[in-house]
Amino acid sequence: MIMLVDDDLITNFLNELIIKEMDITEKLVIASDGQQALDEIASFYKNGKSPDLILLDVNMPGLSGFDFLKKFYELDYKFARIPKIIMLTTSLNPVDKEKAEKFKIDGYLSKPLTKEELNKIMTKFFSPGTFNQPDV
Repeated sequence: MIMLVDDDLITNFLNELIIKEMDITEKLVIASDGQQALDEIASFYKNGKSPDLILLDVNMPGLSGFDFLKKFYELDYKFARIPKIIMLTTSLNPVDKEKAEKFKIDGYLSKPLTKEELNKIMTKFFSPGTFNQPDV
């Protein structure tokens, strides 16, 4: 399962198109802010599931990407497999990248997400067919 966390509807739409075109997951969840993402993760966890990959925007109103990370790592969940988290940003501020490096994230990419970047993520972190498993 892949989770997109971004307040920008157009970015979510484009990322969703790329993911669907690449046919890399049976389940795609879109959250428009950090709190909604935490709520979705709590719901999945109750059912014994978790996202495999979270693509997380840095700058969002309410609960930012950094706020999400802080709360996510405070969760007392025992995931079967910790989700891989890739931060996506339009920010050119080096402070944001330094701040991101203090969290346990698996990558920090500039927007827009491309097929090439997503393919690199998939190759680096997942075996073929990881996501194309139907939910049970």
